[in-house]
Amino acid sequence: MKFVLTLFLLLLLAAGAAAFLIYIPYGPSSETFVDIPPRTGATAVASLLRKNGIIRSRYAFALLRLTRDGTFKAGEYRFDHPAPPGEIYDRLLRGDVYTRALTIPEGYNIFDIAAAVESAGFAKRDVFLAAERQHTELIAGLLPPNTRPASLEGYLFPDTYHFSPHATQLQMLTAMVHRFRQTSTQLGLDPANMAHTVIMASLIEKEVGQETERPLVAGVFVNRLAKSMPLATDPTVIYAALLDNRWRGTIYASDLQSPSPYNTYKHTGLPPGPICNPGVASLRAAMNPSPTDYLYFVSDAAGHTRFSVDLKEHAQQVQAYRQAEKH
Repeated sequence: MKFVLTLFLLLLLAAGAAAFLIYIPYGPSSETFVDIPPRTGATAVASLLRKNGIIRSRYAFALLRLTRDGTFKAGEYRFDHPAPPGEIYDRLLRGDVYTRALTIPEGYNIFDIAAAVESAGFAKRDVFLAAERQHTELIAGLLPPNTRPASLEGYLFPDTYHFSPHATQLQMLTAMVHRFRQTSTQLGLDPANMAHTVIMASLIEKEVGQETERPLVAGVFVNRLAKSMPLATDPTVIYAALLDNRWRGTIYASDLQSPSPYNTYKHTGLPPGPICNPGVASLRAAMNPSPTDYLYFVSDAAGHTRFSVDLKEHAQQVQAYRQAEKH
Protein backbone atom coordinates (compact mmCIF):
# COMPACT_ATOMS: atom_id res chain seq x y z
CA MET A 1 0.00 0.00 0.00
CA LYS A 2 2.86 2.33 0.86
CA PHE A 3 4.46 1.60 -2.52
CA VAL A 4 1.23 2.38 -4.35
CA LEU A 5 0.83 5.64 -2.47
CA THR A 6 4.41 6.62 -3.24
CA LEU A 7 3.93 5.79 -6.90
CA PHE A 8 0.73 7.81 -6.98
CA LEU A 9 2.48 10.81 -5.44
CA LEU A 10 5.32 10.52 -7.92
CA LEU A 11 2.88 10.37 -10.82
CA LEU A 12 1.03 13.35 -9.39
CA LEU A 13 4.26 15.29 -9.11
CA ALA A 14 5.22 14.34 -12.66
CA ALA A 15 1.83 15.41 -13.97
CA GLY A 16 2.13 18.68 -12.09
CA ALA A 17 5.60 19.27 -13.48
CA ALA A 18 4.38 18.49 -17.00
CA ALA A 19 1.41 20.81 -16.57
CA PHE A 20 3.73 23.53 -15.30
CA LEU A 21 6.01 23.13 -18.29
CA ILE A 22 3.17 23.03 -20.82
CA TYR A 23 0.56 25.45 -19.52
CA ILE A 24 2.37 28.12 -17.48
CA PRO A 25 3.41 31.12 -19.66
CA TYR A 26 7.10 31.74 -20.14
CA GLY A 27 9.21 33.92 -22.38
CA PRO A 28 10.49 37.42 -22.97
CA SER A 29 8.72 40.58 -21.88
CA SER A 30 10.48 42.62 -24.60
CA GLU A 31 10.74 42.11 -28.36
CA THR A 32 12.82 39.06 -29.30
CA PHE A 33 13.33 37.62 -32.80
CA VAL A 34 14.15 34.00 -33.57
CA ASP A 35 14.99 32.84 -37.09
CA ILE A 36 14.03 29.24 -37.88
CA PRO A 37 16.09 28.08 -40.88
CA PRO A 38 14.44 25.86 -43.51
CA ARG A 39 14.42 22.10 -42.81
CA THR A 40 15.21 22.54 -39.10
CA GLY A 41 14.03 19.53 -37.11
CA ALA A 42 11.68 19.76 -34.12
CA THR A 43 14.40 18.98 -31.59
CA ALA A 44 16.71 21.65 -33.02
CA VAL A 45 13.83 24.16 -33.07
CA ALA A 46 13.11 23.47 -29.39
CA SER A 47 16.79 23.96 -28.53
CA LEU A 48 16.87 27.23 -30.47
CA LEU A 49 13.79 28.53 -28.65
CA ARG A 50 15.20 27.52 -25.28
CA LYS A 51 18.51 29.21 -26.04
CA ASN A 52 16.68 32.47 -26.86
CA GLY A 53 14.55 32.36 -23.72
CA ILE A 54 11.25 31.71 -25.54
CA ILE A 55 10.39 28.42 -23.82
CA ARG A 56 11.23 27.10 -20.37
CA SER A 57 12.12 23.58 -21.47
CA ARG A 58 12.68 21.83 -24.77
CA TYR A 59 11.14 18.73 -23.23
CA ALA A 60 7.79 20.51 -23.10
CA PHE A 61 7.86 20.69 -26.88
CA ALA A 62 8.56 16.96 -27.02
CA LEU A 63 5.42 16.38 -24.94
CA LEU A 64 3.34 18.62 -27.20
CA ARG A 65 4.34 16.57 -30.24
CA LEU A 66 2.27 13.72 -28.78
CA THR A 67 -0.94 15.72 -29.26
CA ARG A 68 -0.21 17.86 -32.33
CA ASP A 69 0.47 16.98 -35.96
CA GLY A 70 2.23 19.13 -38.53
CA THR A 71 5.58 20.58 -39.51
CA PHE A 72 7.18 23.76 -38.24
CA LYS A 73 7.38 26.52 -40.85
CA ALA A 74 10.71 28.25 -41.43
CA GLY A 75 11.04 32.01 -41.06
CA GLU A 76 11.65 34.78 -38.57
CA TYR A 77 9.32 34.85 -35.56
CA ARG A 78 8.69 37.74 -33.21
CA PHE A 79 8.04 37.14 -29.52
CA ASP A 80 7.19 39.99 -27.16
CA HIS A 81 5.33 38.45 -24.19
CA PRO A 82 5.38 35.33 -22.03
CA ALA A 83 3.19 32.59 -23.52
CA PRO A 84 2.37 28.94 -22.88
CA PRO A 85 4.48 26.53 -24.94
CA GLY A 86 1.32 25.35 -26.70
CA GLU A 87 0.77 28.86 -28.10
CA ILE A 88 4.35 28.99 -29.37
CA TYR A 89 4.03 25.51 -30.83
CA ASP A 90 0.85 26.40 -32.73
CA ARG A 91 2.42 29.58 -34.11
CA LEU A 92 5.27 27.56 -35.58
CA LEU A 93 2.81 25.12 -37.13
CA ARG A 94 0.81 27.98 -38.69
CA GLY A 95 3.90 29.73 -39.96
CA ASP A 96 2.95 32.93 -38.13
CA VAL A 97 6.21 34.58 -39.19
CA TYR A 98 7.16 38.18 -38.69
CA THR A 99 6.78 40.37 -41.78
CA ARG A 100 7.41 43.98 -42.69
CA ALA A 101 5.01 46.06 -44.75
CA LEU A 102 6.10 47.55 -48.06
CA THR A 103 3.65 50.03 -49.56
CA ILE A 104 3.90 50.89 -53.25
CA PRO A 105 1.55 53.78 -54.13
CA GLU A 106 0.04 54.20 -57.59
CA GLY A 107 2.44 56.02 -59.88
CA TYR A 108 5.68 54.89 -58.24
CA ASN A 109 8.38 54.17 -60.80
CA ILE A 110 11.18 51.64 -60.37
CA PHE A 111 13.39 54.26 -58.71
CA ASP A 112 10.69 55.13 -56.18
CA ILE A 113 10.07 51.45 -55.44
CA ALA A 114 13.80 50.77 -54.98
CA ALA A 115 14.00 53.67 -52.51
CA ALA A 116 10.97 52.31 -50.62
CA VAL A 117 12.56 48.85 -50.48
CA GLU A 118 15.74 50.31 -49.00
CA SER A 119 13.80 52.48 -46.54
CA ALA A 120 11.89 49.42 -45.31
CA GLY A 121 15.19 47.63 -44.70
CA PHE A 122 14.87 44.88 -47.31
CA ALA A 123 17.69 45.67 -49.72
CA LYS A 124 19.88 48.48 -50.97
CA ARG A 125 18.35 50.64 -53.69
CA ASP A 126 20.91 49.77 -56.35
CA VAL A 127 20.76 46.05 -55.54
CA PHE A 128 16.99 46.05 -56.01
CA LEU A 129 17.25 48.03 -59.25
CA ALA A 130 19.78 45.54 -60.60
CA ALA A 131 17.48 42.62 -59.75
CA GLU A 132 14.51 44.40 -61.30
CA ARG A 133 16.40 44.77 -64.57
CA GLN A 134 17.76 41.23 -64.44
CA HIS A 135 14.51 39.35 -63.92
CA THR A 136 12.46 40.56 -66.87
CA GLU A 137 11.50 36.93 -67.48
CA LEU A 138 8.82 37.51 -64.84
CA ILE A 139 6.70 39.31 -67.43
CA ALA A 140 7.12 36.68 -70.12
CA GLY A 141 3.85 36.24 -71.94
CA LEU A 142 2.64 39.75 -71.13
CA LEU A 143 4.51 41.40 -74.01
CA PRO A 144 4.61 40.67 -77.75
CA PRO A 145 6.89 37.79 -78.86
CA ASN A 146 10.60 38.63 -79.16
CA THR A 147 10.14 41.74 -77.02
CA ARG A 148 13.05 42.36 -74.68
CA PRO A 149 12.02 44.84 -71.97
CA ALA A 150 14.75 46.76 -70.22
CA SER A 151 13.00 46.46 -66.86
CA LEU A 152 9.80 45.46 -65.08
CA GLU A 153 8.53 49.04 -65.08
CA GLY A 154 4.75 49.15 -65.34
CA TYR A 155 4.20 45.59 -64.11
CA LEU A 156 5.07 45.98 -60.40
CA PHE A 157 1.54 46.47 -59.18
CA PRO A 158 0.90 49.19 -56.55
CA ASP A 159 -0.23 47.61 -53.28
CA THR A 160 0.80 47.02 -49.68
CA TYR A 161 2.88 43.86 -49.44
CA HIS A 162 4.07 41.94 -46.39
CA PHE A 163 7.45 40.28 -46.73
CA SER A 164 9.76 38.44 -44.41
CA PRO A 165 12.81 40.55 -43.51
CA HIS A 166 14.81 37.87 -45.32
CA ALA A 167 12.78 38.06 -48.54
CA THR A 168 14.96 38.15 -51.64
CA GLN A 169 14.61 40.74 -54.38
CA LEU A 170 13.31 38.01 -56.69
CA GLN A 171 10.61 37.01 -54.18
CA MET A 172 9.43 40.62 -53.87
CA LEU A 173 9.43 41.22 -57.61
CA THR A 174 7.59 37.94 -58.20
CA ALA A 175 4.85 38.95 -55.76
CA MET A 176 4.40 42.36 -57.41
CA VAL A 177 4.22 40.93 -60.93
CA HIS A 178 1.84 38.21 -59.74
CA ARG A 179 -0.43 40.91 -58.33
CA PHE A 180 -0.33 42.68 -61.70
CA ARG A 181 -1.27 39.46 -63.49
CA GLN A 182 -4.21 38.95 -61.14
CA THR A 183 -5.44 42.51 -61.65
CA SER A 184 -5.03 42.45 -65.42
CA THR A 185 -7.11 39.27 -65.55
CA GLN A 186 -9.80 40.80 -63.34
CA LEU A 187 -9.93 43.93 -65.52
CA GLY A 188 -9.99 41.91 -68.72
CA LEU A 189 -6.89 43.50 -70.26
CA ASP A 190 -6.42 42.27 -73.81
CA PRO A 191 -3.12 40.32 -73.90
CA ALA A 192 -2.59 41.37 -77.51
CA ASN A 193 -2.76 45.02 -76.48
CA MET A 194 -1.18 44.71 -73.03
CA ALA A 195 1.99 46.74 -73.63
CA HIS A 196 0.11 49.64 -75.28
CA THR A 197 -2.44 49.75 -72.45
CA VAL A 198 0.15 49.72 -69.67
CA ILE A 199 2.26 52.44 -71.30
CA MET A 200 -0.81 54.61 -71.82
CA ALA A 201 -1.99 53.98 -68.25
CA SER A 202 1.43 55.00 -66.89
CA LEU A 203 1.20 58.36 -68.68
CA ILE A 204 -2.33 58.92 -67.39
CA GLU A 205 -1.24 58.01 -63.84
CA LYS A 206 1.50 60.63 -63.89
CA GLU A 207 -0.50 63.35 -65.61
CA VAL A 208 -3.71 63.55 -63.57
CA GLY A 209 -4.66 62.98 -59.95
CA GLN A 210 -8.45 63.16 -60.29
CA GLU A 211 -9.84 59.72 -61.07
CA THR A 212 -12.86 61.14 -62.92
CA GLU A 213 -10.58 63.06 -65.32
CA ARG A 214 -8.41 60.12 -66.32
CA PRO A 215 -10.64 58.75 -69.15
CA LEU A 216 -10.72 62.23 -70.68
CA VAL A 217 -6.93 62.55 -70.53
CA ALA A 218 -6.77 59.14 -72.20
CA GLY A 219 -9.06 60.51 -74.90
CA VAL A 220 -6.70 63.44 -75.49
CA PHE A 221 -3.75 61.07 -75.88
CA VAL A 222 -5.72 58.93 -78.33
CA ASN A 223 -6.55 62.02 -80.41
CA ARG A 224 -2.95 63.21 -80.49
CA LEU A 225 -1.69 59.77 -81.49
CA ALA A 226 -4.28 59.61 -84.27
CA LYS A 227 -3.05 62.93 -85.64
CA SER A 228 0.64 61.94 -85.26
CA MET A 229 1.11 64.83 -82.83
CA PRO A 230 3.80 64.52 -80.16
CA LEU A 231 2.20 63.70 -76.82
CA ALA A 232 4.40 66.40 -75.26
CA THR A 233 3.93 65.17 -71.72
CA ASP A 234 6.36 66.34 -69.04
CA PRO A 235 6.46 63.09 -67.00
CA THR A 236 8.13 61.29 -69.91
CA VAL A 237 10.84 63.94 -70.02
CA ILE A 238 11.41 63.50 -66.29
CA TYR A 239 11.59 59.74 -66.72
CA ALA A 240 14.15 60.10 -69.51
CA ALA A 241 16.29 62.18 -67.17
CA LEU A 242 15.92 59.59 -64.39
CA LEU A 243 17.07 56.83 -66.73
CA ASP A 244 20.12 58.88 -67.67
CA ASN A 245 20.80 59.78 -64.01
CA ARG A 246 20.56 63.49 -64.79
CA TRP A 247 17.25 64.47 -63.16
CA ARG A 248 17.79 67.73 -61.24
CA GLY A 249 14.35 68.26 -59.75
CA THR A 250 13.03 70.50 -62.51
CA ILE A 251 12.74 70.36 -66.30
CA TYR A 252 15.37 72.36 -68.17
CA ALA A 253 15.50 73.32 -71.85
CA SER A 254 18.21 70.71 -72.35
CA ASP A 255 15.81 68.04 -71.06
CA LEU A 256 13.27 69.01 -73.70
CA GLN A 257 15.95 68.58 -76.36
CA SER A 258 17.07 65.17 -75.13
CA PRO A 259 17.25 62.52 -77.88
CA SER A 260 15.85 59.91 -75.48
CA PRO A 261 13.00 57.88 -77.02
CA TYR A 262 11.08 58.72 -73.83
CA ASN A 263 11.11 62.42 -74.75
CA THR A 264 7.58 62.82 -76.12
CA TYR A 265 8.31 66.42 -77.12
CA LYS A 266 10.84 65.19 -79.68
CA HIS A 267 9.25 61.89 -80.73
CA THR A 268 5.73 61.05 -81.82
CA GLY A 269 3.87 58.00 -80.58
CA LEU A 270 4.03 56.35 -77.20
CA PRO A 271 7.36 56.03 -75.38
CA PRO A 272 9.03 52.60 -75.68
CA GLY A 273 7.87 51.50 -72.24
CA PRO A 274 5.86 52.53 -69.17
CA ILE A 275 7.16 55.40 -67.07
CA CYS A 276 5.65 54.22 -63.79
CA ASN A 277 3.46 51.51 -62.31
CA PRO A 278 -0.19 52.49 -62.80
CA GLY A 279 -3.12 51.56 -60.59
CA VAL A 280 -6.55 50.21 -61.45
CA ALA A 281 -8.17 53.58 -62.27
CA SER A 282 -5.51 54.50 -64.83
CA LEU A 283 -5.57 51.04 -66.40
CA ARG A 284 -9.34 51.31 -66.78
CA ALA A 285 -9.00 54.76 -68.33
CA ALA A 286 -6.42 53.47 -70.81
CA MET A 287 -8.78 50.64 -71.73
CA ASN A 288 -11.81 52.93 -72.06
CA PRO A 289 -10.76 56.46 -73.14
CA SER A 290 -13.57 58.99 -73.32
CA PRO A 291 -14.53 60.14 -76.84
CA THR A 292 -13.63 63.83 -77.08
CA ASP A 293 -12.50 66.59 -79.44
CA TYR A 294 -9.91 67.85 -76.97
CA LEU A 295 -6.26 67.89 -78.00
CA TYR A 296 -4.68 69.72 -75.05
CA PHE A 297 -4.90 69.85 -71.29
CA VAL A 298 -3.20 71.56 -68.37
CA SER A 299 -3.61 71.39 -64.60
CA ASP A 300 -5.04 74.37 -62.76
CA ALA A 301 -4.05 75.72 -59.35
CA ALA A 302 -6.66 73.54 -57.63
CA GLY A 303 -5.22 70.34 -59.07
CA HIS A 304 -7.96 69.88 -61.67
CA THR A 305 -7.42 69.54 -65.41
CA ARG A 306 -8.46 72.14 -68.00
CA PHE A 307 -9.04 70.81 -71.50
CA SER A 308 -8.83 72.65 -74.83
CA VAL A 309 -9.71 71.85 -78.43
CA ASP A 310 -7.12 74.13 -80.04
CA LEU A 311 -3.76 75.70 -79.29
CA LYS A 312 -5.14 79.20 -78.75
CA GLU A 313 -7.51 78.06 -76.02
CA HIS A 314 -4.75 75.94 -74.51
CA ALA A 315 -2.38 78.93 -74.40
CA GLN A 316 -5.04 80.86 -72.48
CA GLN A 317 -5.42 78.01 -70.00
CA VAL A 318 -1.65 77.84 -69.50
CA GLN A 319 -1.46 81.59 -68.95
CA ALA A 320 -4.25 81.41 -66.39
CA TYR A 321 -2.41 78.62 -64.58
CA ARG A 322 0.83 80.64 -64.46
CA GLN A 323 -0.97 83.67 -63.14
CA ALA A 324 -2.61 81.61 -60.40
CA GLU A 325 0.78 80.23 -59.40
CA LYS A 326 2.05 83.75 -58.70
CA HIS A 327 -0.67 84.40 -56.11
